[in-house]
Amino acid sequence: MELKQWLSTLSAELETSDVAMDEDAVRTLLDLARDSAHEVERIAAPLTTYLVGIAVGRGAALTEAAATATALLLSRGAAD
Repeated sequence: MELKQWLSTLSAELETSDVAMDEDAVRTLLDLARDSAHEVERIAAPLTTYLVGIAVGRGAALTEAAATATALLLSRGAAD
């Protein structure tokens, strides 16, 4: 199954079709997953995106929540 089809199918099943999973959102989440996997450890990627998703569910904008997480990752990396 290709990515777009998977996301559409999953979104319908989870009843989240009202949430935009456009190319910008996908890129933001993939970048966040990459950064957290490299700056923390590999398993941080899904857990970080999950927490950002919760923040979005509570009203935060995806780009802002992801930027907050990325800034924290980068400041943490500089401190190590």
